[in-house]
Amino acid sequence: MIVLGPLILILSFFGMEFMAWFTHKFVMHGFMWKFHRDHHQVEEGFFERNDVFFMIYAIPSWLLIMLGSMNGYWIPVWIGFGIALYGLAYFLVHDVYIHRRLKWFRDVDHPYFYAIRKAHKVHHKHLGKEHGECFGMLIVPRKFYLEAKKAYLLKKKNK
Repeated sequence: MIVLGPLILILSFFGMEFMAWFTHKFVMHGFMWKFHRDHHQVEEGFFERNDVFFMIYAIPSWLLIMLGSMNGYWIPVWIGFGIALYGLAYFLVHDVYIHRRLKWFRDVDHPYFYAIRKAHKVHHKHLGKEHGECFGMLIVPRKFYLEAKKAYLLKKKNK
């Protein structure tokens, strides 16, 4: 279990990127648009109705950790921690770095992070629920990474 547990955590973490993509495309931009709309159309206040989606991931994570621990089933515990770790990454990358909801990570200087930010800006250029693109968070289309890397290298060269 020493090797299997962390492997399950890592697979759960990366599996969440695909779950988040699917949820974002078909749920948030689908039947739950009412909760996600304020994320695309800026409104007053620190919190958004969109923040309810935190619970959609936090509750299963918590239940897997709690019930798995209570019953001695460690695989669900590792899955729960993988989901929780993705939630932390989501908060730090999406809410803090991309949307600047807190003043951390404003000076991150790396092409990967530029690409993430660019892809997210492309996603947000659509104010409605239709015609969306770039629904992922950590995995973005290669073209954005290549553009970001080119701009990054040019910037470094001109310094």
